[in-house]
Amino acid sequence: MAVSNPQPSTLPEVLRLHPPQAEALRFAGRAYTYGELDAMAMRCAAVAWHDWGVRPGDRVAWLGANHVLQLALLFGLARIGAILLPLNFRLAPPEWQRLISDCTPRHLVHDADWAQAASVLDLQLHSVDELAQAAGREVPDHARPDAAALLVYTSGTTGGPKAAVHTQANLLANMAIAARTQEMTPADSVLTVLPLFHVGGLCIQTLPALLVGAPVLLHARFHPGETLEAIARDRPTLTLQVPATMQALIAHPRWSETELGCLRAVWAGSSLLPAPLVQAFHARGVPVCNVYGATETGPFSIALPPAQAFDHVGSCGWPAAMVQARLGAQYGDAAELLVRGPNVVARYWPDLPACDAEGWFATGDLAQQAADGSYSIVGRAKDLIISGGENIHPTEIEQVLAAHPAVAECAAFGLPDERWGELVAVAVVLRSAAEEAELTAYLAGRLARFKLPRRWVWMEALPKTALGKVQRGVLAEQAAVPASPRPTKSGG
Repeated sequence: MAVSNPQPSTLPEVLRLHPPQAEALRFAGRAYTYGELDAMAMRCAAVAWHDWGVRPGDRVAWLGANHVLQLALLFGLARIGAILLPLNFRLAPPEWQRLISDCTPRHLVHDADWAQAASVLDLQLHSVDELAQAAGREVPDHARPDAAALLVYTSGTTGGPKAAVHTQANLLANMAIAARTQEMTPADSVLTVLPLFHVGGLCIQTLPALLVGAPVLLHARFHPGETLEAIARDRPTLTLQVPATMQALIAHPRWSETELGCLRAVWAGSSLLPAPLVQAFHARGVPVCNVYGATETGPFSIALPPAQAFDHVGSCGWPAAMVQARLGAQYGDAAELLVRGPNVVARYWPDLPACDAEGWFATGDLAQQAADGSYSIVGRAKDLIISGGENIHPTEIEQVLAAHPAVAECAAFGLPDERWGELVAVAVVLRSAAEEAELTAYLAGRLARFKLPRRWVWMEALPKTALGKVQRGVLAEQAAVPASPRPTKSGG
């Protein structure tokens, strides 16, 4: 097991596992030791406790780009038994207000870029500088394994988002599971460019790295050029990407000249990875390791390790250590994936069960299991298209269409139809000129007739969540709007 330190029982203990002078994190041109990060966390706890009146169980929101003080605030609030609510900065103010009305934090910390946006919210606002300049004072220790530490709202691709309640024990279990599966050691360094407001950016590599003592190279936000520069300059051994960022890296002019040999693996936080993106990294000798999970599952649940990455393209691998998985309700040739483990949350805010009586979480994802026990995700149960009584997984269409040289991105979805129940529609982002007849003919030789799209929607970009998941519900709504002129190339 890569984690050689004793497993801590509470979140604040993580920062005291390693020598105080050991490097924990680099951010904005400065290195921070574990001792400095622990001191910052204690100052955050003191400000929240003494100046803001935050008490155990209270929520404190964060609105801003990735920041070292966002991590310090998480650990500091855990010390006093309080809860961090990171807000997705890509949402609109009315969407933030709905989340705030749901879980009722009284305080919000923001960075300079989001000060004006935060001003419309009905909260007590605090600049991140307030935390940076805080003085240390004694605070009571209310850290408990079963205390809620983090609220993360689901992406809400359909219906309203719900807040998954991550306890300190959930987070610690996920850190140990993720570190063990990725074989993290203090010799590693982790490049974090995905947003920390989501469990992907926060929990797949960033927190596990702090658990084992691997330095985190934290960027405020993703930029393909800066990411490639950091790989060349800082030589990280691990990084987490999603399909959208992988595509941006591959398309960047510096892609071919950037030496990637330092990366022993690129982990990808997406249940469905387009094969061309994976193959572009594999062609450079870098294994792409898929990690499957949900906001509610830690998220580190099923993983494809480096040793199997090259010969299991399209698979998300096997259940991680301490995690169980099984198939539930059948949908044609696939079934709903269920997950159980110590990193899976027990409830949504405030007290709605997230799992059944035996602790199984129904993911809503449709999976197939191979003879070797590995799982592949084929889509969402809610995304399944039923046309003329036939079950059609959107990914079946997307994987074929994405291989056409003119297609940059695509997403299939269902639309109501009086005759067939649903008809197949597909949204397409082009990288070069192509006609509907050409793409239809391309699919016709590779897919059954009933799977062929009856409606084509031409777009400059697909609507996506923060982790790059296509919002098919949004596509269905937009398909009802009169089509705009067909673009001849990708908008990105």
